[in-house]
Amino acid sequence: MTDELPLFPLNTVVFPGVTVPLHVFEDRYRALVRDLLQIDDPAQRVFGTVAIREGYEVGDHGAQSLFRVGVLMQLTEVERNDDGTFDVVAVGRDRIRLNEVRHGGEYAVGTVEVLPEPVDDVTDGVAERARATFTAYRAVLSEIAGDPFSGTLPTDPIYLGWTLAACAPLPMAERQGLLEAEGADERLIDVTELLRTELEAMNVIASLPATEVARTRWSPN
Repeated sequence: MTDELPLFPLNTVVFPGVTVPLHVFEDRYRALVRDLLQIDDPAQRVFGTVAIREGYEVGDHGAQSLFRVGVLMQLTEVERNDDGTFDVVAVGRDRIRLNEVRHGGEYAVGTVEVLPEPVDDVTDGVAERARATFTAYRAVLSEIAGDPFSGTLPTDPIYLGWTLAACAPLPMAERQGLLEAEGADERLIDVTELLRTELEAMNVIASLPATEVARTRWSPN
């Protein structure tokens, strides 16, 4: 099933279940927020976001190249500022595939399809190994720079995979790969290996991760 959604590309990869604060100041995205606020049902105040492969979030040129797999976002909090800008919070719901982008209006609109998350059995031990690896990574990071994480890890394998993917200190291409993984089993295996590699490097040279830790919060909504 395909649908049309307002598009808000970002210079980061967003995952389902993650809350994202945004300062909205550019005219096209201010128009997007104003249009969403006209929708009576808060659950329908949704837009699509995909990571920018090449280009910028703002400016005359904007995004030049986009990844095709992104996330359906729901606007959950809005603060209107005196200068016309907005401070908003949105939460990721489902993965989407961007099939087409249409320009010409105040902001871009994308033709998208929702990508259902496969509900398959996770291989025995995969979730436990992922959880243990993250716990070890978190302990080492806490010794170096204090614990940047809050909350407890989900027990559901699907949300566990999304949470660890969001927290993993990875470059954009690897984060995008986790978003595009076929299911929770593949995602948990991949993120465990990536965290182990980072942990081994940190144990050899006590330093901050090569990529700054994602500061977004997770929320299993």
